[in-house]
Amino acid sequence: MNKAIITVVGQDTVGIIARVCTYLSDRKVNVLDISQTIIDGFFNMMMIVDVANAETEFGAMVDDLEALGDEIGVRIRCQKEEIFTKMHRV
Repeated sequence: MNKAIITVVGQDTVGIIARVCTYLSDRKVNVLDISQTIIDGFFNMMMIVDVANAETEFGAMVDDLEALGDEIGVRIRCQKEEIFTKMHRV
């Protein structure tokens, strides 16, 4: 399994989860876990995904997700699990 962490933060609007999940599904990326909250109108989501069978190269997927975030008015970041874990180690 080749895991990545996707974070989505921004003003809450209809369809954020649908747009991100549709993008991932179309590229054969499997969502392993998802957590989302909305606090005072602000949307926050964290996903763990398996990119082992992805039909898009990882770097291109990172760029595509950032562009999708710009399009829907949120900030989307995607990192390999190893990088995310090392960056957030206490």
